[in-house]
Amino acid sequence: AQLVESGGGLVQAGGSLRLSCAASGFTFDDYAIGWFRQAPGKEREGVSCITNSGGSTWYADSVKGRFTISRDNAKNTVYLQMNSLNIEDTAVYYCGARRGRYYRGDFCRDWPMSNWGKGTLVTVSS
Repeated sequence: AQLVESGGGLVQAGGSLRLSCAASGFTFDDYAIGWFRQAPGKEREGVSCITNSGGSTWYADSVKGRFTISRDNAKNTVYLQMNSLNIEDTAVYYCGARRGRYYRGDFCRDWPMSNWGKGTLVTVSS
C-alpha cells in the first residue's frame, strides 16, 4: 500500500493550495483517509478526515471553514482544498489511511492510521 502526497509549496498568507493524496496497492474504498500536519517543533496533529464513501467529514477547529476534504474513489485520490492560509498553517502535511468501514468523519480522533505517505511541505509567508 502506498500513499503519495503532492501539491505543497510556498504561498502568501491569504492564498490557497490544493493537496492531493494518491493511493495505490490497495482497494481504496476499503480505507478511510485523514490529513495530518506537523509544524516545526510540534507534534503531528489531525487536520481533516473523511470516511470511505466520503459521506462524513471532520475538521480540526483551526481549519474549519477554510479547508475542504474530498475524495474521488474512481481516481483513488483524496484532496484537501486549503483557502485563506495563514502562517500557522505552515507544516508538512501527511495523508494517512486506516482500513475498515467508518461512518463518522471523526474516526481519526479515536483510531490510528495504518498507512502513511511521506508528506508534502506547505509554507505560508507573510
